[in-house]
Amino acid sequence: MVTLDDVAAPVQNAIVDGPFGSNLKLNDYVPEGVPVLQGKNITDDTFRWFDVRFISSGKAEELKRSSVRIGDILIVKIGSIGYSAILDDLNGFDHAIIPANLAKVTPNLSKVDIRYLHRWLMSTAAKNYLVRAASKTAQPALSLGKIKGLPVPLPPLPEQRRIAEILDKADALRAQRRAALAHLDTLTQSIFLDMFGDPATNPKGWPKRDFDGTMRDETSRSERLPRSAFLSEGRFPVVDQGQDFIGGYCDYQRYVCQSALPVIVFGDHTRVVKLVREPFVVGADGAKVLVAQSGVEADFLAWLLQTLTIPNLGYSRHMREVKRITFPIPPIQLQHEFSRRIALIDRQRASFQRSRIEIDALFASLQQRAFRGEL
Repeated sequence: MVTLDDVAAPVQNAIVDGPFGSNLKLNDYVPEGVPVLQGKNITDDTFRWFDVRFISSGKAEELKRSSVRIGDILIVKIGSIGYSAILDDLNGFDHAIIPANLAKVTPNLSKVDIRYLHRWLMSTAAKNYLVRAASKTAQPALSLGKIKGLPVPLPPLPEQRRIAEILDKADALRAQRRAALAHLDTLTQSIFLDMFGDPATNPKGWPKRDFDGTMRDETSRSERLPRSAFLSEGRFPVVDQGQDFIGGYCDYQRYVCQSALPVIVFGDHTRVVKLVREPFVVGADGAKVLVAQSGVEADFLAWLLQTLTIPNLGYSRHMREVKRITFPIPPIQLQHEFSRRIALIDRQRASFQRSRIEIDALFASLQQRAFRGEL
C-alpha cells in the first residue's frame, strides 16, 4: 500500500486543486479563450465535455497552477465527494483550468497504470475513504492533504494492467445492461407514437377531453399515520416532488395513499409521471396524486403526459391552467392494447433489472477481490 501522493508524477503541482473562489469570479468568464471545467462535467465517473465556460489567456496564466491536461485524473473535492474521471477530451484545447471544487492528479506512469488508478478511485473502498475524510459541513469538502493521503494498493505494472482490463470488460457488461434498459424506454415511446400519433398534432383526429375531465385528485384520501406505523409495517414506495420513487423506511410522519388504482404523480416544480399499483407514501412537500377516471387507461395517460410538452405541471400555482389543457383520447380498446404491450415490456424490464442487480453485485465482488490481489 502506498498513497496517492506516492504515485503522482515527479513534477510541480502533480496533485493540485482549483483556485480560491475570490480568484475566479463570474466576471472573469468570456465567450472564448481557455476552458474552465466544472464538477458537473464528471458524470458517473466519466468526463463529459459540455456547458464549458472560458476565461482569457491572461487570466489562465494567472491560474496556471490549476492547469489540467489530457491524461490527468479529476477528483470532485467539494459537494459530490467520491466522483472522479480520466480527462480524455479537451475538444482540441491544449489545456484547461479547474475551479475550486475540483482537484487533479497527474499520475506517474512509470509507477501506476492510469486505468488501474482510476478503477481504484471508483472502488467502494476508495470512495468510502474520501467520504469519511471530507469535512462534515453543509457542503462536504476534501482538503488537498486528505486527497494526497488516499491509500492505493500498488501491485507491479503488468498486474495493474491485467486488473484494469478485467474490470473494464466486466464494466462493459454492466453498460450493455443499462443500454438495454434505456432501449426499452425508447421502444415504449415508439409504440405509443405508432399507435396514437403525436398527441400535440393529433394526426388521427381523436376526440379531446380536458385534464379536469380525465383525472381526479386522490391525495385527499390519504391517511396520516403515526411514525410507529412506518417503522413496524415495513417499506413503502415514497413520492417526493420533483423526484422519483424511493423504496425505504419512513422515519417521520407522512401521508399514505391506500388506493390500489394506478396513479400518476406530479411534483410541485417538475413533472413526475409514475404508475404505482400498491400502497405508497406521499411526501409532505406538495406532491400531488391523481388517478385516471373511467374511459382512460392509466398506462396511456402516463405516456401521453410524458410525450406532451407542458411547461409546468406544478400543482400549487399552475394546476388551474393545466386543468384546461386538452388531450386526444383514442378508443378504449386501443388503449387496452397499448397497456397489454406495455405489460410485456415491463416484464422484460423487470427481468433486465434483476439481471443488472446481479451483475452489479458480481462486479462489486470482483472489484474487491481485484484490489486484494485475489484475481
